[in-house]
Amino acid sequence: MALKIIDHGSVEYNQMIRLRDDILRRPLGLSFSQEELNKEKEEILIGAFEDEKMLGCCMLVKEEPTVVRLRQMAVSNNLQGKGIGKALMLFAENIARDRGFHTLKMHARKTAVGFYERLGYEIAGPEFEEVTIPHFVMEKRLR
Repeated sequence: MALKIIDHGSVEYNQMIRLRDDILRRPLGLSFSQEELNKEKEEILIGAFEDEKMLGCCMLVKEEPTVVRLRQMAVSNNLQGKGIGKALMLFAENIARDRGFHTLKMHARKTAVGFYERLGYEIAGPEFEEVTIPHFVMEKRLR
């Protein structure tokens, strides 16, 4: 499996949009707007690949000078539980550290809290609803 930063607008980015739509949006009856996708030009886009096929993805968004937020973490349904998400998270943490961020935070779906806790993340606020489902803010100090 190869982990890499991908370019906005590339073939890999189009795969990323399809995977996120399949896993994160369509099951909730949602879709991406062109405006949302245009905003991603400034984000750090990360993909996990086997040959040319995207297995999973996520992105990092700068929130403050030393805080970055993980968004849109998705792994193909038939590949979940095989270590791809963990590999993506460790890769994202290393990129964040290398770029000078001290804290990585996210809006974690309630169903994924256990996954992130196993990677050292802690709940940092009350439950809230986002994209029609329960979430928690979770964070981890990187330094």
